[in-house]
Amino acid sequence: MNINQRLEDLREVMKREHLSAFIFPSTDPHQSEYVADHWKGREWISGFNGSAGTAVVTMTSAALWTDSRYFLAAEEQLKGTEYQLMKLKIEGTPTIAEWIGRECGPGAEVGVDGMVNSASFVKELIGDLRKQGGITVRTNLDPLALIWRTRPAIPENLVEIYPMEYAGEAAHDKIARIRKGLREQHADGMLMSSLDDIAWTLNLRGSDVHCNPVFVSYLLISSKDVTLYINKVKLQPEVLAYLKAEGVGVAPYEDVKKGLKDYFEYNILLDPDEVNYVLYKTVTREIVEGESPVKRMKTVKNETEIAGFRLAMLKDGIAMVKFLKWLKPAVEAGGQTEMSVDEKLTSLRAEQPLFRGVSFDTIAGYQAHGAIVHYEATTETDAELKPEGLLLLDSGGQYLDGTTDITRTIALGPLTEEQKRVYTLVLKGHIQIELCKFPSGASGTQIDILARKDMWREGLNYLHGTGHGVGTYLCVHEGPHQFRMEWKPAPLVAGMTITDEPGIYLAGKFGVRIENTLLITPYTETEFGKFLQFESLTLCPIDKAPIVKEMLMEEEVDWLNSYHKYVFDTLSPHLSEDEKLWLSDACAPL
Repeated sequence: MNINQRLEDLREVMKREHLSAFIFPSTDPHQSEYVADHWKGREWISGFNGSAGTAVVTMTSAALWTDSRYFLAAEEQLKGTEYQLMKLKIEGTPTIAEWIGRECGPGAEVGVDGMVNSASFVKELIGDLRKQGGITVRTNLDPLALIWRTRPAIPENLVEIYPMEYAGEAAHDKIARIRKGLREQHADGMLMSSLDDIAWTLNLRGSDVHCNPVFVSYLLISSKDVTLYINKVKLQPEVLAYLKAEGVGVAPYEDVKKGLKDYFEYNILLDPDEVNYVLYKTVTREIVEGESPVKRMKTVKNETEIAGFRLAMLKDGIAMVKFLKWLKPAVEAGGQTEMSVDEKLTSLRAEQPLFRGVSFDTIAGYQAHGAIVHYEATTETDAELKPEGLLLLDSGGQYLDGTTDITRTIALGPLTEEQKRVYTLVLKGHIQIELCKFPSGASGTQIDILARKDMWREGLNYLHGTGHGVGTYLCVHEGPHQFRMEWKPAPLVAGMTITDEPGIYLAGKFGVRIENTLLITPYTETEFGKFLQFESLTLCPIDKAPIVKEMLMEEEVDWLNSYHKYVFDTLSPHLSEDEKLWLSDACAPL
């Protein structure tokens, strides 16, 4: 069945239900960034497989909104369909409500599935559409249940206990901290919907979502009880006994509505960005709207988690060195493609102890494909690598003791002057973030400019964020803290992990991105308060071949040489003599 046929089937349902439009988000009932196949409805109805986007279908038109990471990929994937690409944050792009108002006119009714849209999104949509001539919103229909005949089932994969030797804090202690946090927000309890928050809180992991070790569930916490709503076939006796010992009861996944109706406390905290609209409207008690206290607890790593990150990065660095030593000779010998180098790197990671899989699908973009920010090679697009130009390689691993995320842009042979200049600008931005010292509690938005200032002088920019948090054997994207141009008030504090990944992408030519995962650590304390700094956790040489040294300031050269010395000193005891020799050259002073 092709996309146009799916749209035809959808419109039959819309006509029967008297709907003028239907909106498909990229999320699941837990507002996850990456979702199980059962909830990939936006992908199914549009053909666009990026992690972020919203599809809207009317009786006569269709459109898809996505961000700059996916402009090029979406353009390609929407070819041959009715869909018009709407580029978020680009001047002239209408909002979803404005477009629906234009396409459907006053008095129309629009459908959304209230189970997969957040309460905040639906409430804002209702207000925005009311301004478009009194358009109303219906939230109790999932047309995919009627037309997606081969829809995958909700996963039933087994849940496993995450050992204390990696977690560093018992679940019952985390729950006690959460209750304290709730009291500070004047809340008696909360519904936890975010899958990685639940996994972190209970020291459990799963495999329901590709690359993300989470499991489909809800967690309801009151002042006295904790209930995990989950399909019980996922819990073996050992896990059931563990949960009981930690003071956690278990109920069927679909009973979460009943749990909310029976909730006995005076009030309950709900994060409207995290809880879906249907569950939000199910609550009969007073709602305290606010961010879950778990978000900030989870992002500040304890000593055990930090030690685990260091071990995971060491293993990842060993795999990366073995890969980089192999890469250029293999390309020169011929026959290597984007997909084959991805497979090679994954196989080298798999040789490392405690490896559990990749932390996201590898982005291996050669030359023009490197300009597609979230490019993923397919059999149709798989480009052969030649001993020239740039390969952008963004990859990561899930290890039982930590999650890794690294990008290196590698010169496979001769480069143009433009490639060298752009590469050096990106490197300067990367180093300026690494060098930054800042007051505790500063926002990542205040620091983001450091990565861009030299690019901006030359009229260059990138529209994605400069960095995101990283979970402890959890999701590779973790927030709320991040580096980003748009204002994000989440404070940066010691113990957080965050990536540093500026880039420049020239469509049809090439892309450059350089990324390390950083740990925020104390720097100094003065009469002006506590100051923090960044420490690179990532252990891997940065390619020196494309660097225009004259463009670097002395402090930037010093940082690069110091970082490379640290990489060599840390990794070399774990390498063969040949690998040490290669690494010594890769880490030699600039």
